[in-house]
Amino acid sequence: MTFLLKGAASALALSCGMAATGAAPAHAYTLMDMIRGDRARTQGTIVSPRQSVPSFLQSAPDAPLPKVSSPRYYTYQPDAMRFVDTGKFADPVVTGAVADASATTEAAPSVQRRFLIEAKVRAPVEVAKALEAYYGDVKNPFLWLAGTDVNDRAKAAMGVLADAASVGLDPADYAVQVPSEDPANPDPAIRERALTQFELELSAKVLAYVQDTVRGRIDPNKLSGYHDFKRKDVNLAPVLKLARMSPDTAAYLKSRTPDGPQFVALEGELAKLRAEGASGERINIALSGVLHPGESSSEIPNIVKAISKHGSAALKAEHTATLAAYAGSTEYSPEIVALVEGFQKEHGLKPDGVIGQATVRIMVGGDSNPSKIEKLVVALEQARWLPNDLGSRYVFINQPAYMVYYHNDNKEQLSMRVVVGQPSHQTFFFQDQIETVEFNPFWGVPQSIIINEMLPRLRSDPSYLDRMGYEVTVGGRAVASSSVDWYGSTTNVSVRQPPSDDNALGELKILFPNAHAIYMHDTPSKSFFKRDMRALSHGCVRLAEPRAMAAAVLNTSVEQIGKEIATGKNHSIQVPQKIPVYVAYFTAWPNKDGVVQYFDDVYGRDAYVEKAFDATTKARGAQI
Repeated sequence: MTFLLKGAASALALSCGMAATGAAPAHAYTLMDMIRGDRARTQGTIVSPRQSVPSFLQSAPDAPLPKVSSPRYYTYQPDAMRFVDTGKFADPVVTGAVADASATTEAAPSVQRRFLIEAKVRAPVEVAKALEAYYGDVKNPFLWLAGTDVNDRAKAAMGVLADAASVGLDPADYAVQVPSEDPANPDPAIRERALTQFELELSAKVLAYVQDTVRGRIDPNKLSGYHDFKRKDVNLAPVLKLARMSPDTAAYLKSRTPDGPQFVALEGELAKLRAEGASGERINIALSGVLHPGESSSEIPNIVKAISKHGSAALKAEHTATLAAYAGSTEYSPEIVALVEGFQKEHGLKPDGVIGQATVRIMVGGDSNPSKIEKLVVALEQARWLPNDLGSRYVFINQPAYMVYYHNDNKEQLSMRVVVGQPSHQTFFFQDQIETVEFNPFWGVPQSIIINEMLPRLRSDPSYLDRMGYEVTVGGRAVASSSVDWYGSTTNVSVRQPPSDDNALGELKILFPNAHAIYMHDTPSKSFFKRDMRALSHGCVRLAEPRAMAAAVLNTSVEQIGKEIATGKNHSIQVPQKIPVYVAYFTAWPNKDGVVQYFDDVYGRDAYVEKAFDATTKARGAQI
């Protein structure tokens, strides 16, 4: 639930996170002041006069405090399955054999279409419809049979399905058993019936594979209220015809898998790790505390060895002399410090040369190979939810990495640290388009914060917001905070913080209007960017260098952004061209050099994707 902010100057002042989600960023100190009632901070505040309105009918003073709930995670419900309606197939009396000029090579006349009506195949709804359309047309021949056996096309297709794990899918979802001959029972009708069942089953699996490899096995919107995607439509109508007409059926099926550079990098990493096996060599760094520059440690040799293994080629090239000259010293020398700082920088850590547990975890390779493989499979699934081509110009926010990247002309031109939502106020996973940059913004306080965090203080001190300099309206009319019945409904009550040095949104915000009221913005809480774990906001994305990002999306200079801010007035500028923004969540994702990096699952979302995988495979494999 969102609320209206009155006045032209606040037209774009969106709350951060829907009121129903409790997801809005606030200056941590200011919010704590609101809750604690910090007197030193509120004394001397000048309160602008407001029109006074009568209070509402007072409710009982001991009325329980209301609560706005955050979105929840769901028990995943797999896509609907149904039996193929074979009653829609051609009348077997009329079409006793495959009716097509190519029937002599596609299938021997002994393979009767009449057995199609007896076949029993369960499939996802869209797949079942495509099967009914193809086999319901008597002009369409069988695809996978040659005489009384399966053909080479079938073997090629089954080879692709059996290798589905290479692109992050589960081969069990597409397994088909080739019918075996029974010498003890030479009745040709039995063989023909089994082959016809195989024909329909393999077609169902091929269609399911194409659908899955294009859009993913699971519907992200069924995972949680934090996932928001328009699921891709996959046109299955021509798939079987194209598979039949293609000179290389395997190549055709493989061509349906996404081929964007990020997907290809993830796919390649998956192949590499599976080739290495579960026991990939790990370098142990037994560092219990924190190692500072100038100190010494017996773990320095392992640190250098770990960077030699897991550092990028560019990093190792830059420090070739240091690595070549290193002779096993335990001194944390300036040369090794520079090497460590470079390693930290390329992994999104604070490049200060101080080696703590976050740095050690990445140095030793982070997750084990099996854990990395799990993250890659989830990442490949999630990459299918996004466009195959992210665009030549876009903004990509990866929440587990606590980073945002600006791409232009098909290359990364800017990256910076971000702060994302706390686990209790999670940032959503969706895509949108950047439209506007607002300078000297108002902060519209969402209903979730009014109810969950301000209301307890306001019930005992109704004039608190007046002293803090916040603006309050009821039904669009400016009122004094002290005149509002804070025991009644707050549905028509709006609260906003005017532009100021203390404003929770800082100097600017970058808007991509969406149902969740998520946006990027500045913040007075600069110290948060020094932390490695930066899930600290109420849901929006705080930028370490907001002026640089604003200049990038507006295609202007940082100096010009400074001039816009210096006016001190609230105003907005539309971006010259809408820019795709991906508010994403990947625990495995390639950097600008194509090297896959791994991140902690701060919200525990990968587990829900994996449970959805299991539920989907179970539903598809249910017995007829």
